[in-house]
Amino acid sequence: MSEKKMTSSRRHHLKSLMLSIAKSRLEKEAAQIVTDKATYMSEHCPELSLPSSSQDLQELCKKLHQSIDKIDEERYDLESKVQKADKEIEDLKIKVIDLKGKFKKPTLRKVRMSADQMLQALLGSKHKVSLDLRANLKQVKKEVKEETTEVGDWRKNIEDRTDRKKMFETSEA
Repeated sequence: MSEKKMTSSRRHHLKSLMLSIAKSRLEKEAAQIVTDKATYMSEHCPELSLPSSSQDLQELCKKLHQSIDKIDEERYDLESKVQKADKEIEDLKIKVIDLKGKFKKPTLRKVRMSADQMLQALLGSKHKVSLDLRANLKQVKKEVKEETTEVGDWRKNIEDRTDRKKMFETSEA
């Protein structure tokens, strides 16, 4: 069954209602934050009265240091709890991934594509690179060895090699 489309005036009216509700909630939330901050400050930070004598100032400093130490201990405890919770979350994420099972690789199809088409697919149409691999190759002449069917004298073969050896020795010196 086809769903009826909403008229633009109705949609605009609903959108304005949602925005007005959201605005009122944000204002209430901001006011609540201000009151929470004021109550917290009144509970945890009493009015500071500076005594006139040095003895009273030293006692005030000691009290402040004690309260700082206490707050620092609480902060450390909370940080360790958060780190422990983060580690547990990571472990649970790993377990969830393991329970889902391993990713099944899809079967890949063989695609025939020339090098130019591959570069164009990878780099897009902005790069016009023609890749003719055979154009850059050097021409090499193949030397055909003449196979001798004659069985030669092995001593002659050795004498030829000694001549070559002498030729190399003279060029080095």
